[in-house]
Amino acid sequence: MKNGKQQLLIAGSGFLSGYTANGFEQRNWKVRILTRRPERHTGAGVAVPWDAASRGDWETALQEADVLINFCGRSVNCRYHAENRRMIRESRVAPTRILGRAMADASRPPRVWINAASATVYRHAEDRGMDEVSGEPGTGFSVDVCRAWEDEALRWRTSATRQVLLRTSMVLGHGSNSIYPTLARLASLGLAGPMGPGSQFISWIHVDDFCRALEFLADGSLAGPVNITSPEPVTNRYFMRTLRDTLGIRLGLPASRWMLECGAMLMRTETELILKSRRIVPRRLAEADFTWRHPTLPEALKQLAERP
Repeated sequence: MKNGKQQLLIAGSGFLSGYTANGFEQRNWKVRILTRRPERHTGAGVAVPWDAASRGDWETALQEADVLINFCGRSVNCRYHAENRRMIRESRVAPTRILGRAMADASRPPRVWINAASATVYRHAEDRGMDEVSGEPGTGFSVDVCRAWEDEALRWRTSATRQVLLRTSMVLGHGSNSIYPTLARLASLGLAGPMGPGSQFISWIHVDDFCRALEFLADGSLAGPVNITSPEPVTNRYFMRTLRDTLGIRLGLPASRWMLECGAMLMRTETELILKSRRIVPRRLAEADFTWRHPTLPEALKQLAERP
């Protein structure tokens, strides 16, 4: 390896890629980031221009990388009309396809390909945890997108590269695309009460543990689907109460389903992001002896509340 450092290539920019680049750089990795707007890049890693749709000079960085992480994908925080559905799907499938083609033609492909997806691939579950072995697939648009995303990556699987499919839960951290600042603002307005029935489960992971899990996967031996979440999913009611407690806020007004529908229309988003029960458990990470620094929700939220 050049300069004795492992080299990481990240496809996509945003909240998770920024934290990941910073975390790997702190562990002495050389990081490059494929981005449509390299002139705007100010964080960790070196920006490499690409359009996420065609082959080009960026493939040099691919052949020099030891690990590829693909985060490409348009935000799902929008209304699911026909055009947004198309863009959500294509923003995930198309970059994965072009990366796969480049990997297939590379004389020295990365030894590990970590491809993002979502834990929403599982069904609505309040009865039991969904793991990578016994978890049951769900139905609907979001599930179809996740399956198409994973299927496209699997099309380009080769013996030269170990492939990991991330099934990521809600990641809690500070950042423009993170849910935590939005929830904290709601709490400050007295609106962080139970949402809908409150019995739906939330699977979550602290952003520090998310980054540590990625390095664990890069250096380890796991392949295939891996749930990236904390070991303790909680109900929406418990999550919102704990959020208020860590922020020192007593009042939290509940929001009924019809109120959530109205709010979602005003905020141009979908209630599925709130009402679907995601009771996801990280069986494969636990069996591989991964350790969480923030395994419980009260400690994780307290740390975020105390850290700017």
